[in-house]
Amino acid sequence: MHYNIRGENIEVTAAIREYVEKKVGKLERYFDTTPIADVNVKLQLVNSSESSIEVTIPMPKLLLRGEETNADMYAAIDIVVEKLERQIRKHKTKVNRKFRQEGSLKHMFKNDLEPLREEIIEEESLGEEDSLEVVRTKRFNLKPMDAEEAILQMDLLGHNFFVFSDADSGSTNVVYRRRDGKYGLIESEA
Repeated sequence: MHYNIRGENIEVTAAIREYVEKKVGKLERYFDTTPIADVNVKLQLVNSSESSIEVTIPMPKLLLRGEETNADMYAAIDIVVEKLERQIRKHKTKVNRKFRQEGSLKHMFKNDLEPLREEIIEEESLGEEDSLEVVRTKRFNLKPMDAEEAILQMDLLGHNFFVFSDADSGSTNVVYRRRDGKYGLIESEA
């Protein structure tokens, strides 16, 4: 894997670079062959007491991504790597369960992975059902409105997103609350 480590408001020292490469490099043990991927790592100083790390590993048919904010940069790196390991294990479990034909992602992972204790508990509680099961369905009429009215409706309901029909175009759109407290709009293409 090739590493692209950059820092925002923080200097990427040789020690941090080496630690990131060592920790993220341990993920290679989960694959049959070393993935040919560019590992993008963004280190950021959020404020004087917290730092943030974001790791993205784009691979064919799979995107691994994790981010963490912590007072200790090294602890944040460890937590992100744990998140990425959980993602790999989750994908491997899903792949083994669903996609057993040749040429699928199944052949990307090693077969000798031991499941984590949480995964065993989760699978026992789920039985043979897939963890992506839809457990509730809601139906409602999309009322024509603009994005501002949709945001007001979303806030009134206390939700993080709201689906609505755009009054001008008639297309189905979604407004959502971002992590920074601002709002986003997803418009459908015609």
